[in-house]
Amino acid sequence: MPGKKRNPLFLRFLIWRTKYLTQQQFVMILAALIGFTAGLGAVAIKNLTHFIQLLLEGEFVVNYHHAFYFVFPLIGLTITLLIVKYGFRHPIGHGIPSTLYAISKKKGLMRPLQMYASLITAPITVGFGGSVGLEGPTVATGASLGSNISRLFNMNQATRTLLIGCAAAGAMSSIFKAPIAAIIFAIEVFSLDLTLASLLPLLLASVSAILTSYFFFGADIILPFTLRDNFEISDVPYYILLGILAALCSIYFTRVYFKINELFKKLKSPFQRLIIGGGALGVLVYLIPPLYGEGYDVINNLLQENYLEAMGNTFFNDYFDNFWVVITLLIGLVIFKIVATSLTFNAGGVGGIFAPVLFMGSTMGHCFALIINHLNILKTPLSTSNFTLVGMAGLMAGVLQAPLTAIFLIAELTHGYELFVPLMITAAISFMITTQFLPHSVYTMELAARGELITHNKDQAVLTLMEINQVIENNFVRLKIGMTLGDIIHKGVIKSNRNIFPVVDDENKFMGILLLDDIRPIMFDKNLYESVKIDELMQSAPDVIDVDKDGVKEIMKKFQDTEAWNLPVIGKDKYLGFVSKSKLLTAYRKKLIEVTV
Repeated sequence: MPGKKRNPLFLRFLIWRTKYLTQQQFVMILAALIGFTAGLGAVAIKNLTHFIQLLLEGEFVVNYHHAFYFVFPLIGLTITLLIVKYGFRHPIGHGIPSTLYAISKKKGLMRPLQMYASLITAPITVGFGGSVGLEGPTVATGASLGSNISRLFNMNQATRTLLIGCAAAGAMSSIFKAPIAAIIFAIEVFSLDLTLASLLPLLLASVSAILTSYFFFGADIILPFTLRDNFEISDVPYYILLGILAALCSIYFTRVYFKINELFKKLKSPFQRLIIGGGALGVLVYLIPPLYGEGYDVINNLLQENYLEAMGNTFFNDYFDNFWVVITLLIGLVIFKIVATSLTFNAGGVGGIFAPVLFMGSTMGHCFALIINHLNILKTPLSTSNFTLVGMAGLMAGVLQAPLTAIFLIAELTHGYELFVPLMITAAISFMITTQFLPHSVYTMELAARGELITHNKDQAVLTLMEINQVIENNFVRLKIGMTLGDIIHKGVIKSNRNIFPVVDDENKFMGILLLDDIRPIMFDKNLYESVKIDELMQSAPDVIDVDKDGVKEIMKKFQDTEAWNLPVIGKDKYLGFVSKSKLLTAYRKKLIEVTV
């Protein structure tokens, strides 16, 4: 890493690389290497999770499995919390949002801890029944590997971001064996530029990762399903209705997720959150066993219309011949899956929301098709398996706001493009409606609220990446409330080469500004030196920049609205310095060059 003494052999490699490889060739090699390591990370996380699940399904546990639904998630969350608090001693953060934050505010630099933290804690969370997925932690693990590998070879910020995207593509490709969807996922979610220079590394990473997955897992995939029903043009109105329903469920998902997060933020102690969240989760999965774990087995059973296996051992098993009992249970899964997921996160669990989105979307689509078929309004009943699959895409398009990823993922998982048209219809409608109410996805909402979100808008991205602290100038002479004109001249004007002075009180709280032009007519009249006070001469600033609240975009707007060339900066109500428009624009140009070269 930078700052450490380089190994002589490594230095020889760097010299050889500079001599024989172009930068583009070396990035291609790194992309393939990062795809391979991301694939290994996905394999390790998945195998560790399955190993824990096998340990918990011993003969004793199987006989009383339903009773253990209550205690297992709490045990897993407790172990995870203890590892994070006393082992790592640093919060891990949610996988994809923390990666996006590293790109936007940390120049793509991620701590080495993140290379293995999720690898340990996510399998424990999910293996013990936490109602979250493994995709987010897998992406975070791969992204950290990509970040630290690029840092090892002194890559610039633009290349580092690209390699993080390669790691994300590799992780998704390895998990789902869907290399095209994985590339689109990296472009959509991480806002990478779609150019030949970025597409080829993403392609190499995705292929490298999927080959790694085939080597360890063979042809096994998470959702082993092949389409058996053709798309019927008469079903189009129902796919449109499914898109609307998916949008409503996406809004519900997102709002419940953040509402529960806000409630738990009021609990300061992590152990309080563990007891309340873990206990509530235990009760929920005891009453609704399908909420236990990731839920891919539930999705597969729904695709096969095997409701008894999908629902597990519940109090309603004897009533499954009643249509409305099945429908009620499916609606319950849609309503409570996000509740269980949020409780898992807030109780200290480590995981992702990708699997819960697929779970909720599949249940929603399946339930919708069953209800329409039960009404007997169609000559040919709807395909429940097709609507189950399209429902997943609809919810992904709404919650994750990644419609292209949703379309290609489901198309690749089903080994064909027979559903391409309904996937496009439902995903597009869900995305369009959801974005009218929620302009940002679950991954990006908090970052966007803080002005820290990278988007495909190049100007917006550059503004987000800029650090305002780097352009603050503090070589202005401060004047204090109560000073006389004589004090201003002797303690301010004589000692400064600036024509603007910040005025502060004894606690350094910003009070206003004094311009040299304000005192120029009287500055040589010594008769006024003692009688005229600064309070009579100072004025309010055109606007004030608050580093705790204002992003660079807001700062640019303040300069535009006020037409000022210098604006004072405060932090926690204390004066910090000034920012000049010229220096801000110079920093913008430098950052634009940095992120596009």
